[in-house]
Amino acid sequence: MNWRQIAYPIAGVILVAGAWRAAGWAGVAIVATGMVTWALLHFNRLMHVLKKAADRPKGRVGSAVMLHTKLKPGVNLLHVMSMTGSLGELLSQPDAQPEVFRWTDDGDSHVTCEFVNGRLAKWELVRPPEQPESSPGTPEGDAP
Repeated sequence: MNWRQIAYPIAGVILVAGAWRAAGWAGVAIVATGMVTWALLHFNRLMHVLKKAADRPKGRVGSAVMLHTKLKPGVNLLHVMSMTGSLGELLSQPDAQPEVFRWTDDGDSHVTCEFVNGRLAKWELVRPPEQPESSPGTPEGDAP
């Protein structure tokens, strides 16, 4: 079980109880207003990221190498979606743990990310093998 599922409600109850003790109903109203504002800010961020991701192809990213350098362990899937601007291509079974997503760029490099309980556990960058350059004695088309 995720500790956040327990800690946030307990912290909310403690804040409301402390506000009641300190200022009565006015304190409860102030704390409740703050908690609702916090929830609305997170909901607004979620909607903004999903709206931006809906306009892009699934599993695509501008640069897989840049994504690889920006990733940090423990960030959530929403944060990674915000960095990529798109939904990842789901490689694992739906609702299975760990969840595995892939983002690919135009050069066919891709980053495969593994999320455990919605948090980034590990990731891997795979780059395609480089194409061999043409040898100096080979003609290169219609060069002047």
